[in-house]
Amino acid sequence: MREIGRGQPVFDHPAVSGTVRVMEGRDDVIGLLDALDDGTVESGQVVVVVRDAGATFLAPLYHDLGGIICTAGTLRSHIGIVSREHGLPCIMGCTFGEAPASGDTVEIDCSGPVGIVRR
Repeated sequence: MREIGRGQPVFDHPAVSGTVRVMEGRDDVIGLLDALDDGTVESGQVVVVVRDAGATFLAPLYHDLGGIICTAGTLRSHIGIVSREHGLPCIMGCTFGEAPASGDTVEIDCSGPVGIVRR
C-alpha cells in the first residue's frame, strides 16, 4: 500500500482498512443502508469519504462504519466530535494526491500525529 492522502487524526487509533464509499448526501446514505441490509456490504468494512465537516447525513451509519475521511474541517467539527464519541477512526482536513473512488480499498492510520490514507 502507498500513501495517497494525509490530514489530522481525530484521536489515536490503530490502522483500519475498508472499502471506500464517497458520500455526497442522503441518497448515498440510503444506498449504503440498503447494501448493509441486503448483505452486499458488511458492517464495519466501509470507510466513507465526505467533504462537509458539518454533515449530519451520516447519523444513521455511524454504528456500521469502519472509518471516516473528511476533506474539510477540524477536530472540533461535527464529524470529528461524533466520530470520537463513537470511537470511530477519522481523519479531518484530508488532502489527497490521488483521491480514492468508491470501491477502492484503503487503510486509514490514525496512530500518529498525522492521519495517513493508503491505497
